[in-house]
Amino acid sequence: MNPRFRSVFVAAAALSFLAGSLVQTQAQQGRSRLGSNTEPGSLYIEDILPKPVRLNVAGDSVIYYQIDMQRPLGQMALGTSVQLVAMTDTSYKVRGRARHGDVAGWMRKEDLKSADPQLYDKLKAFYDRQKKVDELIANRQVALGMTNVEVEQSLGRPTRKSSKISAAGREEVLEYSIFDKVPQITTGRDAAGNLVQTTIYVKVEVGRLTIGFQNGAVSEINETMGNPLGTGGVKIVPGPITVF
Repeated sequence: MNPRFRSVFVAAAALSFLAGSLVQTQAQQGRSRLGSNTEPGSLYIEDILPKPVRLNVAGDSVIYYQIDMQRPLGQMALGTSVQLVAMTDTSYKVRGRARHGDVAGWMRKEDLKSADPQLYDKLKAFYDRQKKVDELIANRQVALGMTNVEVEQSLGRPTRKSSKISAAGREEVLEYSIFDKVPQITTGRDAAGNLVQTTIYVKVEVGRLTIGFQNGAVSEINETMGNPLGTGGVKIVPGPITVF
């Protein structure tokens, strides 16, 4: 191949690869963290937790390639520390060092132990809450029990922010103005002197939400103008769940 054409071909291939990678990255960023790398019946929690969950191997145990526990991947030694990736009712997917090297696979729950006997229940509750919050954020909605960070992820930066200190502690209040584009018709003359009507859209405040927080979670939502909550009423999610 002519060196000149070979260079053009290589450059084109590189650009194609980079474009494909960019599209893939953008698509991944647009998905919920709960929707990636899942297997049927499993809950992937590694990416939604504030820090890694560590477990210890309870005895010499087998780690498997897949969730069906049919293909052994390696042997895990007693006391090995592993990082939790995903879970089901009966098994955990973990990442750690087997006898032959680093692995990531599935192990039975009874082959792993945690210092917290309530760990599984806490993780399940944390996952279920995050799923509900992700749906609210995707629909730009707010609910009792959401944190101020989650509210801002859903509704954006507030119009006003204030706080007060009482016997109950610090209470934060966020106020949101809800705007809509309202059509207005104006009358004028065109270049030929004929009367013409033109429709323009004006940004008008149509609603206002006041959101109060106690202990880091939404405790009250007030429609101080209009009906920004719509006909669905106030939604509720569990308050922040502490896993650690």
